[in-house]
This record gives sequence, structure tokens and C-alpha cells, in this order.
Amino acid sequence: MTRVTIAGLAAQLKLSKASVSYALNGQPGVSDETRRRVLDLAADLGWHPSASARALSRSRTDAIGIVLRRDPSLLGAEPFYMSLLAGVESVLAETDQALMLRMVGTGVGQDLDTYRRWSAQGRVDGVMLFDISVNDPRPALLDQLGLDFVVHGNRAQVAPGRVLLYDARGDSALIIGDLARLGHRRVLHITGPLEFEHEDDRRAAIEGEAFARGISTVFAASDYSSDAGERIVVETLAADTAITAVVTSNDMLALGAAAGFDRLGRRDVALVSWDDSLVCRLGSRPITALARFPEEQGRRSTRMLLDALAGVPSEVTTAKPSELVVRSTSIPAP
Repeated sequence: MTRVTIAGLAAQLKLSKASVSYALNGQPGVSDETRRRVLDLAADLGWHPSASARALSRSRTDAIGIVLRRDPSLLGAEPFYMSLLAGVESVLAETDQALMLRMVGTGVGQDLDTYRRWSAQGRVDGVMLFDISVNDPRPALLDQLGLDFVVHGNRAQVAPGRVLLYDARGDSALIIGDLARLGHRRVLHITGPLEFEHEDDRRAAIEGEAFARGISTVFAASDYSSDAGERIVVETLAADTAITAVVTSNDMLALGAAAGFDRLGRRDVALVSWDDSLVCRLGSRPITALARFPEEQGRRSTRMLLDALAGVPSEVTTAKPSELVVRSTSIPAP
């Protein structure tokens, strides 16, 4: 079903988008007759439940929510999320709004229970989603609950108009392009869990970019931990000596991969991390990485969610493009 938008309502009613927004959100600036026309048409066309519910029956909480399926004790070890949350908070501070953050572990359904509880208690106006999985139940549940949301992801079709879009193909072109320039012809890509759509997209993008340049690829899935990065590198490079470069899906995996090189006595293998952080910048061999600007992505997604809550279209719905930061681990193939 096509999502009903403010622009669509405005076109049908021959009103400005601002007038429709005022009417839907119970704000002054329109007559009672105009407000009635807007609300009647919105109800007839199935206007997004959270927007109509707020306009018709519920006060704002001035809070947004984030539920992370992560072990709380490990969050501090993931610099990407810490930087992204800093960006979220910077925008909320400007608008005097609050962030509710919950880390629920990896148990099945715990995040869904949190959304249901927040909705029943009227705790948040909207939420932000990360790590979209194949056939993820969260977008449909949030629509059912009437909670606005914004997704961090690679696929616009997950929730049309509500996805901050990242460019997995563009990122892969930067990574593989540099490795090709350095003469590498066989690459190990250590992904995160392939249940996540973004990891599946990254794998496909790396494979496609490598194939186009005559480079063969080997893939291994992981849990994002440094221990996994070290173990996979030691096992895979010992069995496949043709591999001359390793790409990891985050900085902690890259740290583990570097430790694996040391165990094997290999100083001739290139290494690229999909995430940049202090982990990559420090040490005796700083690691080449993609600068993905997580703080800016946090700001952009928060503005998108606040725009949705206000009933106005967002000007920016794409993530800031990544940049490859070349460091000591960008070495030519032997």
C-alpha cells in the first residue's frame, strides 16, 4: 500500500503542505473547517497511525527511543554506536527533547516487548531502528502500535520514506578500488552476522566490486568481536596462503585481525576496516578504514524522525558518503 503523505493530502485538498501539517498536529494557523477537511481525508486514506493518533488523541512526550540488541557490558567497546548516539543527543539537546535508550541483550523478542511497553505507557513519540534483519518484524509492529520510526539501512523498501540510506556499493568501491590499486588478487572479507541486511548487502557489494576487477574473495561471518577477527584470520590465512588482504566489517574485528597477523608472523597482508575509530588510529600500525561519520549520521536520522513527528518532509534522507582513510595497513601485494 502506498504510504499517505502530507504532500499527497495537500494536493488532494488543494492546500499548502504547511496547512495540512498544522491541521494534523493540532497547531494553530488553520480554520476549524480546514482542520475538519484534513482530518476527515486523513482518516479515509489511512494516514500514518502515529501522526493521526498524535493529532487526534494523544499529547507529545518529547522523547524518542532507541532499543539496541546488544549486551550492555559490550556497548562501550563499539565506538560506532557511541559516536552515533552523541550525534542523536546533539540534535535532541537543541530541541529540548529526551532520549530513552534500552539495551536488551540478544534474546529473541526482547526488543519487541520494549516497543509494546513504551507504546502502552506513552513513553516515547518515535523510535530509531538499527541492524535490520531479513524479514525484520519491527517496522510492521511499530506501524501497528502507531509509533513513528526511522531506519538506519541500505534498503529503501524496508520502510519507504523512513530510511536513512547508506551506500554499501559506494563503500565497497572505495575499499576494493584501493586494494586493486595495490595489486591484491585474493581478499578475505570478515562480515558480521549475515542475518543483518546490511551485512548481506556488504558481502554482495564486495563480491561484485572484486569480480569486476578480477579479484577473488573469501567470506567468513562473525559476531563483530576482536576474538572472532583473530580466530578467523589465523584459521583462514593458514589454510589459504593466496590471501593477501583482509576486509573487516568493523574496527574490533580489524583489531583482532591485526593480532592474528602477529600470531602468524605475517606483515605482508593488507587490512581495511569498514568502521574508523581510535582503535584504528592508534598502535604501531594504524589501520586503513572507512570514515563513515557516525555522529553526523546520528544527527541526520534524528532530524528525519523529528520531521516525521512534525509531519513535514525531510530535506536529507541519505547518509553522508564515506571516505577511505589510508594508513599503514594499505600495503602492496607481495
